[in-house]
Amino acid sequence: MKAIISGAGIAGLALARQLHAHGAQVTMIEKAPGPRTGGYMLDFFGPGYDAAEAMGILPGILRLGYQVEELAYCDDSGRRRAGLRYARFAKAAGGRVVSIRRPDLEQVLRDHLPAGVDLRHATTISAVDNRADGVTVTSDDGSTLAADLLVGCDGVHSGVRALVFGPDADYVRDLGLHTAAFTFDDPQAHAEVAGRFCLTDTLHRTMGFYALRDGRVAVFAVHPSAEHTLPADPRAALRAEYGALGWIAPRALAACPPSEQVYYDRVAQVVMPSWTRRRTVLLGDAAYAVSLLAGQGASLAVAGAYVLAERLARGASIEAGLAGYERALRPVVLDKQATGRKSRRWFLPATRTQRWLRRASLALAGLPLADRLVAGALVGKPTAMIAEQARRTGVSG
Repeated sequence: MKAIISGAGIAGLALARQLHAHGAQVTMIEKAPGPRTGGYMLDFFGPGYDAAEAMGILPGILRLGYQVEELAYCDDSGRRRAGLRYARFAKAAGGRVVSIRRPDLEQVLRDHLPAGVDLRHATTISAVDNRADGVTVTSDDGSTLAADLLVGCDGVHSGVRALVFGPDADYVRDLGLHTAAFTFDDPQAHAEVAGRFCLTDTLHRTMGFYALRDGRVAVFAVHPSAEHTLPADPRAALRAEYGALGWIAPRALAACPPSEQVYYDRVAQVVMPSWTRRRTVLLGDAAYAVSLLAGQGASLAVAGAYVLAERLARGASIEAGLAGYERALRPVVLDKQATGRKSRRWFLPATRTQRWLRRASLALAGLPLADRLVAGALVGKPTAMIAEQARRTGVSG
């Protein structure tokens, strides 16, 4: 089978590895000139963790991961107001969780990308001829490439989805939030947050800080916004939006790098009745973005790649493999998307009552039995999807 993958992020890299392992000829097309270095810290657990283990890449992820002691909410003076020990969170996930920066996870996947995969950077798909028996794509330089299957792994604002399925407005559900991430140098801030993921205990908007092993401090920010367009100058927008926050925030904003080095986007989900149209299929955020509020976007990207590759390899036909992929993954995605929509008030309280309830819930996590309820709510429902897939195909790692 010949496959074209659009997008060399987490989903695309994971899928390329698995398809190549099953003998497929894989070409990857990526519009960026090289690997992206921006992005926030994420907790990697659930079906993606299981899939990474089955794929044999988990040791690399654990090597680049961070051992976080606590999630802590701090006030404008830096005083801890509430928190959750990561040991409880990890216990709810069966001990199978690691914190890792998004670019580091991509680096692990690139390290495991087979030499036989043809990866083309600085290339964009401008047209797609999507047929029942195959697909032909035209690149921005006018060249064409034919394959049995096209997989759109190109994110929430997928170009492949727009060309084959329709515009963003048909599928992207804006959650009314903007998010940003960047890094800065500040030895004092690094020492203050070392070993913890610290969030501001504020209303309406929040900033998070965590210490990186290279001495920098990584920043994560999220705030409400009804704007569908992104600001022309993200750095200026961040300084205006978060300028009233205290503690580390003023120093972080003062040291914020130029806008081109800041990750900035809308918080959204992608909801589609089908991820497949003839010989084009979508994967990861392009198909089913769950939003950062759900906390398992990277996990579902890796899990989806594993399931799609295995179903295609074992199916009686490409069509059967695509149908099996949707059938296995869709219930899990719908559950995580629902979790994301419900968690907004926890993640970004709008009133003092909502903030008090979050503090009280985290305080309860220190009590017997209640800790399992709180941590379990953050982890979500467990799924044996990857284990079932491995048993179905006889894959053990």
